[in-house]
Amino acid sequence: MLIKIVGLHAPNAPRLRALLGPSHEVQPLESFPAEGPIHADVVISNSIAAGEAARLDCQLVHVPGAGAEQIACAALPPGTTVCNVHGHEVPIAEFTLHAILEHVVQLWQYPAHLDAQAWAAAYASRPQHDEAHGKTLAIVGFGHIGQEIARRAKALGMHVLAVTRSGQPVPGELADEFVAVSALDEVLPRAHVLVLCCPLDDNTRDLIGARQLALLPANALLINVARAEVVNEQALYEALRDARLGRAVLDVWYQYPKKGQPPVSPSRWPLHELPNVRATPHISAMTPALLDRRYGFMARNILRLQQGEPLLNVIHPAS
Repeated sequence: MLIKIVGLHAPNAPRLRALLGPSHEVQPLESFPAEGPIHADVVISNSIAAGEAARLDCQLVHVPGAGAEQIACAALPPGTTVCNVHGHEVPIAEFTLHAILEHVVQLWQYPAHLDAQAWAAAYASRPQHDEAHGKTLAIVGFGHIGQEIARRAKALGMHVLAVTRSGQPVPGELADEFVAVSALDEVLPRAHVLVLCCPLDDNTRDLIGARQLALLPANALLINVARAEVVNEQALYEALRDARLGRAVLDVWYQYPKKGQPPVSPSRWPLHELPNVRATPHISAMTPALLDRRYGFMARNILRLQQGEPLLNVIHPAS
């Protein structure tokens, strides 16, 4: 089979080649060709524009992650299946719990060097810090990531409030409450921590705007590991700038650098300059184990395609 890995994931072609063996040809491409048909059995990419999608001649488009909003599924030729892959929920959950603990423990209050000169004053004036136990954590989106976050938060003794489309409970005892997203405004005043890990679509874009941010307690922590556009960009900046929102940990951004284009800031507003913002460059899931899980899954799905078996994680069936 011919597999083409296009874009950011092209450097991982050797990893996939080693998993599939010599009977499969794995080609890395920096980008799609500017014109003409694109022939392959499988195309792996996290971004396919409508013009590129229409030129594809392949059986399977495999997104090397969970989010598929940058795949122009409607423009794909008939007979093309789109699958995605998870495996990122463990590191993102650990990243999120670290952000919560950093917020409540606040190690930055203490001296960087605890030597003989600093010890007496530091000991005499040591400030109190807070604790996660007993705090309410609202998680918007309760899929793979949300449930892994909840599992760890429950171990800390947090009150977990899951916000989903339906508000219906899911199996297990990972959340103390389930609330429909339509009732989000009613629960925000109780949320010491608000975590966003929902997909980006027409229903979730700008889900958190000025009104929702104003409903949060003044010292609340917002953590966004979903997509930046779930939160209104200007409203977020103004709430943090004016200290109407305590802190934010932002791992996803409104603008991303693109090869061959001028540098851009992560936001059109200077969020990264605010002292109450922890800005990270979309790294919450980036671990070696993540790549092992994702490429192992994609290799197994490619073998299922070759053997005529049903594919896993189908998000756009072939028409």
